[in-house]
Amino acid sequence: MSAPIYLDYAASSPVDEQVAEAMSRCLTMDGIFANPASRSHVYGWKAEEQVEIARRHVADLLAVDAREIVWTSGATESNNLAIKGVFEAASEGGVYSGHIISSVIEHKAVIDPVKWLESKGVAVSWLTPNAQGYIDPQQVQQALRPDTRLVSLMHVNNETGVINPIAAIAGVCRAAEVLLHVDAAQSAGKLDISIASLGADMLSLSAHKFYGPKGVGALYVKRALQQGAVAPIIHGGGHERGLRSGTLATHQLVGMGEAAKIAKQRLSDDQQQLAQLRDQLWQGISDLPGVRRNGSAEQVSPSHLNVCFAGVDGETLLLSLRELAVSSGSACTSASMEPSYVLAAMGLSDADAHSSLRLSVGRYTRSDDIERAIAHIRQVVGSLLAA
Repeated sequence: MSAPIYLDYAASSPVDEQVAEAMSRCLTMDGIFANPASRSHVYGWKAEEQVEIARRHVADLLAVDAREIVWTSGATESNNLAIKGVFEAASEGGVYSGHIISSVIEHKAVIDPVKWLESKGVAVSWLTPNAQGYIDPQQVQQALRPDTRLVSLMHVNNETGVINPIAAIAGVCRAAEVLLHVDAAQSAGKLDISIASLGADMLSLSAHKFYGPKGVGALYVKRALQQGAVAPIIHGGGHERGLRSGTLATHQLVGMGEAAKIAKQRLSDDQQQLAQLRDQLWQGISDLPGVRRNGSAEQVSPSHLNVCFAGVDGETLLLSLRELAVSSGSACTSASMEPSYVLAAMGLSDADAHSSLRLSVGRYTRSDDIERAIAHIRQVVGSLLAA
């Protein structure tokens, strides 16, 4: 039996071969293995040079100054640094105050830090998406208060792929002089994430979502905020201009930089290829009984397809699709038997949320993979409905 067709790119992507090669050159004695902070010898200088080249590649993906890129261990840490860091910087004697706006469909890497702030006394406005799955700028406008310090909203939802109108939301925030943080983990390499187009003050990235290694990410922090507006949450050495301490993992950062460079070069081609594959998949299954698409069909990432198979038990469906590697939602909540909180917030019943799957395509998905997937889905769903 051949390996299952991988349709779970929203959870993680394989490392690009060029990325893996670049990383391998930073591991052994004959490579660039040293601590980038070791500035007393040539080994350290070479490592630092490679780290800064990688930083430049990530900055180019966002079209920003390289000094605005802060290395982290991934989007989870980036989100925590942005969200907690703003309120930590404004705290007095360990007492937190003010107001934050977020939404109930954020990734847990945003929801949990916001809930932590809430437990410390910070007021929170939890916005609910419309039936199409996105947050309207007017909702942000109506939720603003005189003490609002931060708005934190994702660019692309990790389950549905629905795109929030971040540029319009950024306009609302600028007019109110409120900071905007954007979790762009799902949009890097798939959409334009230049800061000029989005208008974010801070933006989180995770390398493994765009063919880089796991365990490394970055946070864009506008230079004006690096002078006391964001406090570090990890201490010990003052690395990254004081915002994130810890020895830099040269091989991982080089990998993320190479992945960012490739993503920028391939953005237009990848967008077109992913959208064609996603649409091919949807067209092949959309006529099945009880099948419907969750979320906007227009305001959506080219890689995502979230589908409700009404009348079919979701767990049974997931286990029956043995020829496919797919998921029912976020990998971070895959152990839970609860229905998707994202789909529930969009108005789906528990039954329909349980009957929904996330199918996500990527750079290595081929048209014949999609045809095989269509045939398998049709056969399995037909059998389950007839049972």
